[in-house]
Amino acid sequence: MDSIHIQGGIALQGKVCIQGSKNAALPILAATLLTVEQSYIKNCPRIADVYAMVSLLRRLGCLVTWREDGLSVDSSQVGREAMGGEAVKGMRSSLCLLGALLGRCGEAVLEHPGGCVIGERPINLHLWALEQMGVTFSEEEGMIQARTAGLHGTRIVLPMPSVGATENIILAGVMAEDDTSIEGAAKEPEIAALCRYLQSCGAEIDGIGTDRLVIHGGNKLYGTEFAVPSDRIVAGTYLMACIGTGGCVLLEGAPADEMAAVLEAASWMGASCWTTEEGICIQSSGCPKAVERLTTLPYPGFPTDLQSAALTVLTAAEGRSIVEESIFENRFRVAQELNRMGACVEQLDAHTVVVQGAKQLRGAEVEARELRGGAALVIAGLMARGETRVTGCPYIYRGYENICRDFRELGARIVSV
Repeated sequence: MDSIHIQGGIALQGKVCIQGSKNAALPILAATLLTVEQSYIKNCPRIADVYAMVSLLRRLGCLVTWREDGLSVDSSQVGREAMGGEAVKGMRSSLCLLGALLGRCGEAVLEHPGGCVIGERPINLHLWALEQMGVTFSEEEGMIQARTAGLHGTRIVLPMPSVGATENIILAGVMAEDDTSIEGAAKEPEIAALCRYLQSCGAEIDGIGTDRLVIHGGNKLYGTEFAVPSDRIVAGTYLMACIGTGGCVLLEGAPADEMAAVLEAASWMGASCWTTEEGICIQSSGCPKAVERLTTLPYPGFPTDLQSAALTVLTAAEGRSIVEESIFENRFRVAQELNRMGACVEQLDAHTVVVQGAKQLRGAEVEARELRGGAALVIAGLMARGETRVTGCPYIYRGYENICRDFRELGARIVSV
């Protein structure tokens, strides 16, 4: 289904259950390669990116079975003979597997991501860090070949808190000889979840939740059962939709302790938020308030993955807001589509936009060009007067199990076609 149709103008009401975290599930599934026993990953979201990872694990020789409340992964048959180029061709998720494959097989084959692979973000940090642990890289027939005669621990100082590089160092470090320390590590909750999974498998990791991690390598890992935490980005998406439509919603199972910056931004926009044993409750004030400046930052700051959603809500706020993107370029591609719906968003440079709010969005046909921007356009359709058609929805399905079902549970008129 490639498009979502929305009849906007309805305030969201009720409660919705928050799915398992995409950004935690993917590295945890990669980590299942590090044991020859079976692992059971509960609360794993049924999203396109997880299906792609499952396909990749199966190509590598894993026996992966969906069960009612999670995934069973048996990686006992994975070996060097499974590492042909076809195993990872077409799977950009393979970068998430790099450290685990090196730890398990001593080699990995990655599809060339395009551009200057060695010199450009984000992959350069991964390669640079792993080289310090005894990995050599080469390019053969458009594929990146990674090999090691044996991983060894070392001290790695990251120049920026890259989530993916931190995860790959952890995955390699638990299988390395001696200790690996990461200074300047990313502190996202999904990294803590990966560390807790590995600890449950027998790994020793110190400093979880801080920017200095120490991984004690060489422990034998065994199978375990582990529950993926709830997705803070999905929860934040639905929170912003509630504010934008003027509703009152309970986000069941939302990880409030991981969402302090999001809840603070919600209060700036005039919403009331409080936590209960069930999750997070949001009561919109009706018309959102403008914010002087909203800046994305590495965790625990405001997440870049919710910048587009917040920008969408601010199109309806009374007054002028500034949104600053400090992490990724090209995060403002959604602005053009919002302006087609009647918003007034002016991009000053690659990292800053000015939003002149108090605009009633109107329904239009708009195109999702990436995952989080696509979800933001769904929010815009919920806020708009009239009918909105969002195309390019396969991007959205990479991170949301069933965004239409969830919004219908809150009273929205929305269907996928």
